[in-house]
Amino acid sequence: GNTAVHDPTMCKDDKGTYYVFSTGVGIEIRTSPDRTAWTLAGLVWPNGASWTDPYTGTTNGALWAPDCTYLDGQFYLYYAASTFGSQNSAIFFAKSTTGLPGSFTNEGLVTSTSAGASYNAIDPNLLVVGSTWFLSLGSFWTGIKGQPLGSSTGKPTTTAVTALAQRFVNSDAIEASVIYQFGSFYYLFTSWDLCCQGTSSTYNIRVGRSTAYNGGYVDASGVALTNGGGTLVLGTHDSIVGPGGQDLMTDADGPILVYHYYTSAGSFLGINRLDFSSGWPVSSDVHKMRFVD
Repeated sequence: GNTAVHDPTMCKDDKGTYYVFSTGVGIEIRTSPDRTAWTLAGLVWPNGASWTDPYTGTTNGALWAPDCTYLDGQFYLYYAASTFGSQNSAIFFAKSTTGLPGSFTNEGLVTSTSAGASYNAIDPNLLVVGSTWFLSLGSFWTGIKGQPLGSSTGKPTTTAVTALAQRFVNSDAIEASVIYQFGSFYYLFTSWDLCCQGTSSTYNIRVGRSTAYNGGYVDASGVALTNGGGTLVLGTHDSIVGPGGQDLMTDADGPILVYHYYTSAGSFLGINRLDFSSGWPVSSDVHKMRFVD
């Protein structure tokens, strides 16, 4: 199938169809009946997304790191617009009842940053806990932040953000946050180090956990994520280079980790099951396979 993706996010609708949304001009949509065979279906914005141009600095530029949540028959999609190394960044919101190309309504700007801000408004991820909506976001600078959203609007209820995770080495490289609830804990996953360098990429997936979604995350050694903590979940191994840009979803067979990785042929979709039985997520090894079912 067609699995050449970056920063994938996966949803499954009520009919059992899987959708992967990923970075690209217009945001790419892929569908699968079985989580294995993927077809490129088209774009979220087939006619462009002119409202993002002030942040991409071009006409119909690539949109980054979408995050999909399927809830009560709706696809909720958050995504970012920026350029590499810039804090002139924004996160936007869209929704659809079908997830198909051209079906999304533009729900507008969620939040933005500009040069001099303490963080960078990209890499959104929505956590829904009951009636509470919580957005995690951030890349480099002072790391990962959290911000409450209104469940009826999908927009922030306050301009204040909470610190969730931060690094102080390797250019403070932390991004691509995901908060995932399992058992009595919330798990904050991030990508460390460098994306997007082909087989020179050093991306790796890290995690911490907390009993609260909005802070207090520590790694398996007890180091606070706000103090540089993070336990390795998945790094470069065998021919799989720089796994990251991850998302999590719950499927019939349990928690699923979705990410991109590099080989000499490009970047591809990785899908692994995660085992939380120890209290910490352990990935099923992909070896040299592209998928594990």
